[in-house]
Amino acid sequence: MPGQNYITVSPTDGTTMDVYVAIPKGNGPFPAIMVFQEAFGVTSHIRSIADRLALQGYVAVAPELFHRTAPPGFEASYTDFAAVTPHYTAITNEGLEADLKATFSWLQQQTNVLKNKIGCIGFCLGGRVSLVANIVLPLAASVSYYAGGTQSILNRLAEIQAPQLLVWGGLDKHILQEHIDAVVNELKLANKEFINLNISYADHGFNCDDKASYNPKAAKEAWAIAMAFFENSLK
Repeated sequence: MPGQNYITVSPTDGTTMDVYVAIPKGNGPFPAIMVFQEAFGVTSHIRSIADRLALQGYVAVAPELFHRTAPPGFEASYTDFAAVTPHYTAITNEGLEADLKATFSWLQQQTNVLKNKIGCIGFCLGGRVSLVANIVLPLAASVSYYAGGTQSILNRLAEIQAPQLLVWGGLDKHILQEHIDAVVNELKLANKEFINLNISYADHGFNCDDKASYNPKAAKEAWAIAMAFFENSLK
């Protein structure tokens, strides 16, 4: 595995947040990617995403976005949504922005990170967080897998700053076509650079090999497109 550890950052609201870090071999400097969690925490799956990105030559960091309400290292079973509901519902856009800026600031301070080559990727809750990051940070690329709760940020999508890749599952019963259309239409109206990838045979959470909805074919195809997308913008 790449070098693995946790660092701690301090958002502007006085809280502290642990961040999982995976660093490529070599001296760099490297491009960097922030990895945003699903509703179940920075799970082993999310950490494995960071590790895979490090193997591709990116400094990868996964902040614990539930840090205001959950203990450090919190992760829940994918079958126990009741355990994450209090933390998920406590998330606010203001808190997220503080967390994103603290994570980005840490990356900016690292000598092995290319300051103008920072992107992000997120899944479900993290998919929305990726969109928020693209609004509030000067990113070079953003990838959003099956983003939930986008209705709360539709009026801000015209503010995104970097190319955006949207990934959806056509069988997703949580995120309806009307939700996807609303996001796409806002980006079109604002003349933003984006790719909209809707995999017809995939369900919500198809990228996660710890979930019943995991689809290895869809996961492989979406990952290949995401990696090409990042390579074009970050390398």
